[in-house]
Amino acid sequence: MIRTAKMVFVCLSLMIEFSLPGACQTSAELQDYFKNSIGLSHDQIADIRAGKAIGKILPSRIPDEIFVFGAVYINAPPESYLRFATDFDRLRTLSEFVAIRKFSDPPQVTDLEGFTFDSDDIKALKECKPRHCDVQLPALAMENIQQSINWDAPDLDQQVNKLLQRGAIERLHEYRRIGNEALGSYHDKNRPTDVQKQFEYMLSYTRVLPEYLPDLHRYLLAYPNARSSNIEDTLYWAKVKFGLKPTLRVVQVVTMRGQSANEPAYAIAEKQLYSSHYFETALDLTFCIRGSVNREQTGFYLIKEMGSEQAGLTGVKGSIVRKAAVGRTASSLQKSLATIKSILEQKQ
Repeated sequence: MIRTAKMVFVCLSLMIEFSLPGACQTSAELQDYFKNSIGLSHDQIADIRAGKAIGKILPSRIPDEIFVFGAVYINAPPESYLRFATDFDRLRTLSEFVAIRKFSDPPQVTDLEGFTFDSDDIKALKECKPRHCDVQLPALAMENIQQSINWDAPDLDQQVNKLLQRGAIERLHEYRRIGNEALGSYHDKNRPTDVQKQFEYMLSYTRVLPEYLPDLHRYLLAYPNARSSNIEDTLYWAKVKFGLKPTLRVVQVVTMRGQSANEPAYAIAEKQLYSSHYFETALDLTFCIRGSVNREQTGFYLIKEMGSEQAGLTGVKGSIVRKAAVGRTASSLQKSLATIKSILEQKQ
């Protein structure tokens, strides 16, 4: 994967002059990448060149990890994807979102209207303790909840959610001040999860960022330091339908605009800062790389690499869950890329 991640930028950046002399060699290199590095068939490679979306599961280092690769060619300018991906009004209409909202700068408690635990989670919090909790929380947060809440009060839900929102804003301000160190640890399972270390391990899966986009790589690790002039970041929260229960997530979106022909037009990293269930850490990388497949079409390749680490994917039961989750993830990514292509090309 390290070698293939390096190759993708070399191959795809060369596609900018696809219709000029030398295109056959570039085409061969790209086909070699898809076939030998990603493991795509000749038909799948032809499909990508024809504009069909492809999704594929990538090898994982440990059973708890899931990595998915997807690619599609879109006959539209890459700026159209950036506008599409950051349209929160559109995102609110999608069925998987119960609620979603961008944080103010700086974040305010009023930004968190709708950022609430459901009744089942509130009931679970009453019995919550380190190494045994149905909600992902640091040990200190569990202790704070136990000591601060009147569990017999008629306004129990309001008490819990007010405390949740206040704690979320405090941790977000701390994150903006000191970076990954503020992410803390989850203590809901027997094995505590150091979120900072898990994120660094997730980021180490591919060497494409330090190799070709070192500024973005440094910024993800050293935030809020190491900022460069072509990098912007946004924070948002979402309540999503996933698995058996609604999940609260806080996400940082880091967008880097390419400054030369050798860089993607845009590289976007979606970094999970908190999740109430399932995802111990998650990182989605998106690359918009300008290119042409013939003289009539000048657009870009939309490439996604999605990674997450989830608890409960080991053992007999966990392996069954993992197989189902992996299959759904690849299929969902492929459908998503096809939908994005259709929407962006229709607007041209």
